[in-house]
Amino acid sequence: MTPDLNISLKPFHFFASEEKSKFFTRIQNENQVEEAVHWCHENNYPFLILGAGSNVLFTQNFTGLVAKMEVMGIKKINETSSEVTLEVGAGENWHHFVSYCVQKGWGGLENLSLIPGTVGASPIQNIGAYGAEIQDCIEQVKAYDTLTQQWINLYYKECGFGYRTSVFKIHPNRYIITHVQYILQKQPILKTDYGAIREVLHDKGIKNPSLENIAAAVTQIRTLKFPDPKIFGNAGSFFKNPVLTKEKYTELEKSFPHIIAHPISDNEYKLAAGWLIESCGWKGIRKENVGCYEKQALVIVSYGIESGKEVYDFSAEIIHDVQSKFGITLDREVNVY
Repeated sequence: MTPDLNISLKPFHFFASEEKSKFFTRIQNENQVEEAVHWCHENNYPFLILGAGSNVLFTQNFTGLVAKMEVMGIKKINETSSEVTLEVGAGENWHHFVSYCVQKGWGGLENLSLIPGTVGASPIQNIGAYGAEIQDCIEQVKAYDTLTQQWINLYYKECGFGYRTSVFKIHPNRYIITHVQYILQKQPILKTDYGAIREVLHDKGIKNPSLENIAAAVTQIRTLKFPDPKIFGNAGSFFKNPVLTKEKYTELEKSFPHIIAHPISDNEYKLAAGWLIESCGWKGIRKENVGCYEKQALVIVSYGIESGKEVYDFSAEIIHDVQSKFGITLDREVNVY
């Protein structure tokens, strides 16, 4: 393997800051995965697998190898009267894949329309939105284990899925995902309980929605809620929604009766991080080249930053204010390098 040298990372991530990678290569097949890992081990360099760059923030130059994941392909590997199983390359664009499944009439992913990124990132983050999580559709994940230097297939129960996390995120850089298998439904049960989806369908006069209607509603919601990264660099939701025990939430509610939260189990509540941030006065605030998006406080946007450290420092101020007011520490959802 002969990597490219001193490559600007600006075209390869949504914040489009000016950091560089000492080495850069593209991965289009499984052999190139092994070659890249072995090259890094032999030369004692760190490595980073990069998808669409939709959920990363570079705060400094990367001193090792950045490998752009470009393994492609959508293959049907099993089909019954009620289900279809697809194996998809990690480099496939996520929204394009979702649109393909919706057009085929295969349900399960429609609520996850327009989420930026690649297929390979979907199990890492256990992406979720509008009442759906990707763990509900994943059958297994094929990956190269850089610790044992072996190819493995992890079934969904082995993936350690949780809220915006998985074994792949808990052990960053150990597993290099090349393919994901999804089981989708031919007679899907549509998820329309989420308030924003109900509102869109009601406004359009749709009483018996189809997969296309759900996907279109979610696309409309996300288009209004999140800025176009081609115009304003951003990573979507920058922070995770914090999860509290019922006891802690009840205590907090006494001081802040208008707090927005949703029960996720008998003893846990998920708080709306956007509400916490907005309550601290950050929504729409801009400081030099960084700002809190005027339509969604969860989103930090770039107005032409040179270094991702500008975004990181801005987010640290938000974390400090939320902690001071509510006693809650926000976690960044974006991966910082």
